[in-house]
Amino acid sequence: MINWVLRGAVLLWALLFFIVGIRGVLNPASFTETFGIIADGVAANTVRADMSAFFLVAAGGAAIGGLLRGSSRALLVPAALYGTALVGRLIGVASGDLVNSGIVQAMIIEALSVGLMITGYYMLSRASASASGVEISS
Repeated sequence: MINWVLRGAVLLWALLFFIVGIRGVLNPASFTETFGIIADGVAANTVRADMSAFFLVAAGGAAIGGLLRGSSRALLVPAALYGTALVGRLIGVASGDLVNSGIVQAMIIEALSVGLMITGYYMLSRASASASGVEISS
């Protein structure tokens, strides 16, 4: 039962960030209101490609890891992406970058995302191994 709840949480997370990524592909200015990134002129193409790729790849990894039995390793992709983003923000804070409530909110979302993906990986990989008859020692 807990695995189904966990899969559901991972899939809802994937859907949310898939929507963010698609919105960015279709309208890079959507990142302006969400993240404070200015997408004018040539920068719009870079924002459209790079920011959207981050969210779409993370959502794809989460969807694969949450949907396909035995594919929980795919959850490590969004964990790595959001973990790297969080470390980058922490370095920025330590270096004196300006921090506002939006940055704090992003850091909380990144930390929770990493936690969800690592927990999902751990729990779903154990469930998959148990279902296949592999003994797991604690």
